[in-house]
Amino acid sequence: MHLRAVLLSIAVMLLALPGFGQTPLIADLSEHQIQITTGFVGTDVLLFGTVEPDSNVVVVVRGPEEQTTVWRKARFAGIWVNDRRVVFERVPSFYAVRSNAPLDAIASNVTRARHGMGAEFLRLRPEDETISAQDVSVFRNALIRNKQREGLFASGGDNITFLGGQLFRTRLHFPANVPTGFYDVEVFMLKDGHVIHAQTTPLIVRKAGLGADVFFFAHNYSALYGIIAVLLAVAAGVLAAFVFRKS
Repeated sequence: MHLRAVLLSIAVMLLALPGFGQTPLIADLSEHQIQITTGFVGTDVLLFGTVEPDSNVVVVVRGPEEQTTVWRKARFAGIWVNDRRVVFERVPSFYAVRSNAPLDAIASNVTRARHGMGAEFLRLRPEDETISAQDVSVFRNALIRNKQREGLFASGGDNITFLGGQLFRTRLHFPANVPTGFYDVEVFMLKDGHVIHAQTTPLIVRKAGLGADVFFFAHNYSALYGIIAVLLAVAAGVLAAFVFRKS
């Protein structure tokens, strides 16, 4: 565990002592920045904190929002082609939920809908408001399945553990294809199915090293990047022809 996590664990344990501090919910991450390098294969971030006794904890992680298109395929003349599409706005590029017990056992549906606890309660609205509710439901479910298949929607998972009656911890996994940007890590303390206290902690996912330099160059100097790429491809072709030419 990183030194920051060790020091903060000690602070959290002190705050959990009776009479020491009045904050009912304290939570933090072992690190607030994930750097994606060339060899990045995914990483785990430790989240831990303290709550009042006899409380439940739910953690919701949201990545930067984006516009997402979902296609439906149909078969024409024996060939599968894209038949119809629905564009959803403000879709979290990454989404994960963690809890210390099944969500439907510790949070009411009203609470889950208000705070987006569970993929089925995400507010995924289509760009075209004239689409029927039935079609929206079909494409919405397809969107969630696609994101889950890619490892970017990790819903459920009763893996928040308590150490004693107040200290809790969980590990948040971010896969190799995690999008860059600013993330919100929301921690909710619940009692009797309702949110009593909440805290939001920021997390940054950014590219680093040579990959970040190439990414920056490609997006900010796209024309020059394209010319260089073509020249390198031509040079590689000439070199290959020279090496493998017939004697």
